[in-house]
Amino acid sequence: MSERVIGIDLGTTNSCVAIVENGTPVVIPNRGGYKTTPSMVAIAENGKRLVGHIAKRQAITNAEHTVYAAKRLIGRKWNSPPVRQAMESVGYQISEGPHDDVRIVLRNQTYSIPEISAYVLQEMKLIAEEHLGGTVDKAVVTVPAYFNDGQRQATKDAGRIAGLDVIRIINEPTAAALAYGFGKNIERKVAVFDLGGGTFDISILEIGNGVFEVISTAGDTFLGGEDFDKRIIDWLVFGFAKEHKIDLRRDKMALQRLKDVAEKAKCELSSAKEAEINLPFIISQGGEALHLQRTLTRDKLEELTADLIERCVNICRKTLAEADIEKAGIEDVILVGGMTRMPKIQQSVAQFFGMEPCKGVHPDEVVALGASIQGSALTETDSEMLLLDVTPHSLGIMIVGGYFHRLIIQNTTVPTQASHIFTTVKDNQTSVKILVLQGESDRAEENELLGEFILTGLRRAPKSEVEVEVTFEISADGIVSVSAKDMETGLKQAITVTATSGLTEDEIRRMVEESKDYLLDQKASEEFEKYKQNAEKLIDEIESLFPRVEAAIAGSDFGQDAVKKARSVIDRARQGIQGRDQQAVGDSNEALTRTLNMFKGVVAKTRVG
Repeated sequence: MSERVIGIDLGTTNSCVAIVENGTPVVIPNRGGYKTTPSMVAIAENGKRLVGHIAKRQAITNAEHTVYAAKRLIGRKWNSPPVRQAMESVGYQISEGPHDDVRIVLRNQTYSIPEISAYVLQEMKLIAEEHLGGTVDKAVVTVPAYFNDGQRQATKDAGRIAGLDVIRIINEPTAAALAYGFGKNIERKVAVFDLGGGTFDISILEIGNGVFEVISTAGDTFLGGEDFDKRIIDWLVFGFAKEHKIDLRRDKMALQRLKDVAEKAKCELSSAKEAEINLPFIISQGGEALHLQRTLTRDKLEELTADLIERCVNICRKTLAEADIEKAGIEDVILVGGMTRMPKIQQSVAQFFGMEPCKGVHPDEVVALGASIQGSALTETDSEMLLLDVTPHSLGIMIVGGYFHRLIIQNTTVPTQASHIFTTVKDNQTSVKILVLQGESDRAEENELLGEFILTGLRRAPKSEVEVEVTFEISADGIVSVSAKDMETGLKQAITVTATSGLTEDEIRRMVEESKDYLLDQKASEEFEKYKQNAEKLIDEIESLFPRVEAAIAGSDFGQDAVKKARSVIDRARQGIQGRDQQAVGDSNEALTRTLNMFKGVVAKTRVG
């Protein structure tokens, strides 16, 4: 039997975990029976970590120490526009990390974004282990197709911190296409329109004979349901400010209540024409409690978010044009992500592609299912499925004048390799500095720097005479290797580009150890809960028998002594439960079981007598 590999959709708003069982991909429900888990993390007043539904339930009263939409910040640089935008709208404190990365401050303790994401991944791991009854170590984790190298590496680091070996990072639209085409003997060209809580992707794929080939992909890593929620929040805030001259966003608890009600209203408007928003006692002014009451119609929501929908459509239009793909050649459109439930989005997609989108996949679960299929394919030796993905961004080097020279262009199928010969730009130049970049701007400074190295020992000669060959290579896992070779001497220098998440190796190792400690504590806590539930059940049964036992042994010294011992056993068990002493409760369970059996024997004899 091959090793079990879970598929995880680490979402902005919700996350989901799946596995292939008996050849069929299935979503694993969490302890509450839900197929998806909120991607929320909180630190309670007592320092306890809260993840998922339990974090979401306390978000309003603990807004300052509850993190949501962390995926929007993962792998981002501190001075990037998305981070500045996020700082204006979240209720928790964002700060600059030591390596120009983003950190979050909760209860006076600083957390990295991969660390916060790891808590959600760890919850997915625990859900899977509880379902499977054993340890899970390997996972395929999905990311938006338009994530860059830094964001992908940060996601891999999050998996490592969570105690998972992330054997492959795959794109969310690609995962959705895998689930869509799994087990079907189909040959068709499909478009995957993926609008989730924080990101938007559009991917075009060719599916046929078990081969899934990505032709083109594009997106926006800061466009999603969170932006639609923000439009509703701003509408409520400005309306309230107009009436009461108060900005509700300055109050963290009020902001969290607005966020909560905006999300609910948005979801409600997917099936209803209007939604009632009622927030009593939203804030106080001069000792007087103020209330917020508005009616949001579907038409108003569409008006507030028209430009966001248009942005999605424009990205689709640009992607098809750049890939030279005719809309008429698309045979199916797959909708992925919770935001695609919005009727206006479905209407816009149908209008753009000239066909009704496919209704055959679950928008919240299909990505996790696809990830589990990929995980199974990577571990099954007889798998006939082949996935051919593309690099979402162009790769190249900086050349004279500060320009960006592309060696591998966007949407090139991986694995791939490309070379180009450059010449020296100065007389008697004996070394060249190779700056490895990723992006789409012609200006080098506007792209992301992935790494740099120097090739030395060049022959002194007039400029343009010495030739240097630069070669880029991308593996199936997306690992980028770059080399530079002196064409005259064969002298070579190379690097493997390792993207950074802003965490040092020491930091990651520390977080991994802390993660292990948390898992041990969590499992010990779960074990204690089992002992506690069993003890409480035994105590209830014993106490229900007390009246009949006392009646049966009335006048017997031995009987009175047995009852006294039974009460003592119950007291010890309750003390153990109160002190959360697992050993004491475990020992008490044995004594309680003996006591219950004795009581049942006494009652049975009384009946016979």
